[in-house]
Amino acid sequence: MQKMRLEFTYNVYDKLTDLPKDEQELVGRAISATEASYSPYSKFRVGAAVQMETGEIITGCNIENNVYPLGLCAERVAVFSALSKYPNQKIYKIAIAASTDQFQFDKPVSPCGSCRQVLVEFETRQNKDIKIILHGNDKIYVVDSASSLLPLTFNETNLKL
Repeated sequence: MQKMRLEFTYNVYDKLTDLPKDEQELVGRAISATEASYSPYSKFRVGAAVQMETGEIITGCNIENNVYPLGLCAERVAVFSALSKYPNQKIYKIAIAASTDQFQFDKPVSPCGSCRQVLVEFETRQNKDIKIILHGNDKIYVVDSASSLLPLTFNETNLKL
């Protein structure tokens, strides 16, 4: 038996103004997207903003349904919207923000496993990392690639016999 270890590195920022201007705008768009969230059950609003290779920004928000599995996360709404509008462009970055009236997010909220899998799929498809910017009230995390958040990912090689 071998014991293996997985690690990844990410950057932590104390305030939004420490980020480059284009990333500040991307985070601002993700924060604004939380306002469009349809989350009457959880009251947990999530917004995402995707920056395409041309600089175009596409946003998405979480959409709930009273049958919980039928809802969709903000990240997937943004990614699927972006790729349906620009099918041949690459995704460069995604910013994610969350809000609720019940408490404040001091630390950033990270994507769920399903969203991580979708982001990794498109990193693989485009052969380029997607930078992930996670916004919290007291900290901002910046991860260089989606695959960093989902090691040992399921991919097309698992489907080949």
